Amino acid sequence: MLKRIATILIAFPAAAVLVTLAIANRHAATLVLDPFNPTAPLVSLSLPFYVYIFASLILGVVLGGLAAWFGQSRWRRQARLQSAEARRWQTEADRLARERDTSIADRSRQLAAPATERSAA
Repeated sequence: MLKRIATILIAFPAAAVLVTLAIANRHAATLVLDPFNPTAPLVSLSLPFYVYIFASLILGVVLGGLAAWFGQSRWRRQARLQSAEARRWQTEADRLARERDTSIADRSRQLAAPATERSAA
């Protein structure tokens, strides 16, 4: 419940700011990608200015996420190696427990067998 209230308190004002920004910056802006001939460019893009703002925000979030992901690769690798080692140790412990249970069962059968022979004689 608290998480939902916090989301509402953050999401609605953020949406209001973004809508206001989009309305205020809806005039067309030309992005020229030809530095040698800016008057008659080969490659240009004419879009509302808010599109450029939102695209730069999205690009910043994606690049920041990628930078964080690559920065944490050492920890993910270490966790993966430790997880594999834990699985190996767990498998070894399970194997040893099965061997112990088998040897205990064999001993109990050996101890029970002479007692039944004595009672039969």
